[in-house]
Amino acid sequence: MINFIWSPGTRLPAGTGGTENYTIGQVRELISRGVAARIVTTGLGTQDGREEFVDIPFKALQTEADITTLEGIVIFVNDETGATKTKNPAFAIMHIPPPLREAARPAMLKALEGRTLITPSRYAAQLWADYIPRPRAEVHVVYPFAEPCFAVQTREYNNTAAVRILFAGRLSAQKGVYTLLEALHRDVLYSNSNLAFTVTTAGADKPEGKLIKLLLDAHPNITVITARKTPAAMAELMAVQDIVVMPSNSQYWHETFGIVSIEAQHSGCRVVASNDGGLPETDCGGVILVKPDDSEALAQGIALAISKGPLPEAIRRAVGTLYTVEQSVDNLLQVLYPTEKLVARPNEKIQ
Repeated sequence: MINFIWSPGTRLPAGTGGTENYTIGQVRELISRGVAARIVTTGLGTQDGREEFVDIPFKALQTEADITTLEGIVIFVNDETGATKTKNPAFAIMHIPPPLREAARPAMLKALEGRTLITPSRYAAQLWADYIPRPRAEVHVVYPFAEPCFAVQTREYNNTAAVRILFAGRLSAQKGVYTLLEALHRDVLYSNSNLAFTVTTAGADKPEGKLIKLLLDAHPNITVITARKTPAAMAELMAVQDIVVMPSNSQYWHETFGIVSIEAQHSGCRVVASNDGGLPETDCGGVILVKPDDSEALAQGIALAISKGPLPEAIRRAVGTLYTVEQSVDNLLQVLYPTEKLVARPNEKIQ
């Protein structure tokens, strides 16, 4: 049994971020291979989000201390809560960057003590190796993936003059939404009346997201739509977009990977993203990287993407063979079972 420990006391919400999609997708792929896997939550009973993932096994524990009783492999997902004993040596997948505040370091180091560390990019691996500190060779990279539906989704032909631009990130300053709002005032964008900006409500359930949504609702050039909660629904949304923007903030948050970029390219969209963190590692041929936290650079990047036109179908087909769930789980299994002779698929070597 492979137990993925979700953040204690926290529901696993559908359609709110890469960590959730990454975790659920790996569990689903493991089960399809006949490998027992499940999500483990604590302190919530059955009100832990399982109703949104009817095909995924959940186990609800009363307290963190009950994790000690789990048999099999234990993988903590973004664990920041402190050291929890396990029957066998445990793993930790850290999709997030290290804490910004120095006061949080002792608790984080205690939480990760003795655990095999897994990160979603080479950038994140070096970041965590420096933070702990730990030799870089001891920090593993298992890349995220786009679900198969993105690469096979039929694109809707754009027979209008409009250029369809999507921001699908969480409604948070971390994701650069304020940089996007500022970019809309740059002449290269506001002088173009054919731009159709769409933003989803991902993260609008949080206080910060609620406030940002009010700003977006008031903007005359932005259409706010309900966040998609399944990969299939997100693939359908991206199939009617031309450009996906990821202006991630770099002042105090560094994107450790950026799965939306991969999903967008699998869907046939161009991507304009901040040249920061792990985002450069997502470039499969359809990404334009721009200076982070710079609205002029973002506006120019969007203008460049428009001038390049639709992503060629040949590039989309090639992108669809990279960052797949099969490759991700192959590499995860090699980290979990290092003595087994497993053959990784050709996306990325084990780092």
